[in-house]
Amino acid sequence: MVAASAGARVMISFEVGSKGVTLEYEPHFGGNAWVTRELKAAGKVTLSRVFFFRSSDLVAETAHGAAHDDEADEDDRPLYRFRFATTKDGYHRIPGRILGIDNDVLIVAEGIALDRKVFVAERNISIFRRIAKLKPGSEIVVGGDRVDSIAVEAFGELLERFPNSIEVDRYAAARVETILGEFFDGATSARDHYESYLNRRNAGARGRALRRDELLRAEIDKFVYLRETLSSWLARAASYSEKEWQKMVVGVILLLFPKYVAVLENVRIADFYSRPGKRKNRYVDLCVVDANGNIDVIEIKKPFDDILLSRGIYRGNSVPTKELSGTIMQAEKYLFHLSKWGVEGERELSKRYGSALPAGLQIRVTNPKALLLLGRDRRTDGTGGLTENQSFDLEVIKRKYVNMMDIVTYDDLLRRLDRIIVSLTERAGSAGMGQRADKRGTERRD
Repeated sequence: MVAASAGARVMISFEVGSKGVTLEYEPHFGGNAWVTRELKAAGKVTLSRVFFFRSSDLVAETAHGAAHDDEADEDDRPLYRFRFATTKDGYHRIPGRILGIDNDVLIVAEGIALDRKVFVAERNISIFRRIAKLKPGSEIVVGGDRVDSIAVEAFGELLERFPNSIEVDRYAAARVETILGEFFDGATSARDHYESYLNRRNAGARGRALRRDELLRAEIDKFVYLRETLSSWLARAASYSEKEWQKMVVGVILLLFPKYVAVLENVRIADFYSRPGKRKNRYVDLCVVDANGNIDVIEIKKPFDDILLSRGIYRGNSVPTKELSGTIMQAEKYLFHLSKWGVEGERELSKRYGSALPAGLQIRVTNPKALLLLGRDRRTDGTGGLTENQSFDLEVIKRKYVNMMDIVTYDDLLRRLDRIIVSLTERAGSAGMGQRADKRGTERRD
């Protein structure tokens, strides 16, 4: 059985036998004998930047004709056959060295047709090399009944979601735009932009007290601005690194959560438990301080779609991904160490970060909580997101931790902003009507 790559000019195909798999390679570019020369000169050859073979892997070199030199006619191209995998216990086992990784790869023999695109993404990106970075040293298993295997359906979706050439080009363009935008725009934060906007908007109101409806309109403008800003960031989130994303969100975090008055970055806290009898320093990326000086921890992650719930189902229930569980555990550890640090920690933090706080404010460690901002769920435009059952299970997970942390998705945040805008708009309309009614009554009395 041969499962060949799609396309008019096939270069790589796989021949599957009862005991193993052979990779067949037919060169089309750079002459017809370069593979032979590489094998003779170096004892090895690399194909498509993904497959790494030794001379001992070569099963046969079959010529279509007699000529094997660079001037050979196209019909005389040689066909190279390399030993690729052994088949046993329902899996094709591919030695890691053939794919340029430390992990052996096991692919279920029934259910996945071997094809070049199973191993190579656009622009010769090695798919299993990317997977190996997440599973250093251990076998990579695709399909079958093993507990550590990647489900065939999930692997198929992974292949479909690997970026094509157009997406890669768009990503590169977006990254360039982002970097240049930051270069020309300087270090101005979103909050600075907003405050400049408010100053321009309210210039005509200086020298007189703002009416209630004007105050409400200013609040509406703020939340509409935040909503539009966050939506535009989410639309091109892939073009930002994790650090860049955090930096942008930090710029508006005090507007999104008005109870806080200061953001502290790279906060050093004491850990007296990892090494009993000794102090170990830990560093929290972000902490926030409220108007009373109470400190909380905040974790900001990029808005990936699949960061919340695992694709696997446990007894009919959706369970947290390793990313979500790990983020929760990390936040719990920070809260634990902050609480155990106590009064000494309050004094040290207040002294170290006093310049970033409003005058006279002291940091207090009073039952600190964490805010986790991450992931996408049920989007307001109806695209993507979680199913109803998944959303319910996610809410159960959120409620489990509600006493120590708030788990907020970016779509949660957008929905909150939408509802705040609707509420403020209705109140502003009522206030405006009341103001006009009072004015008409005064005129009638006059």
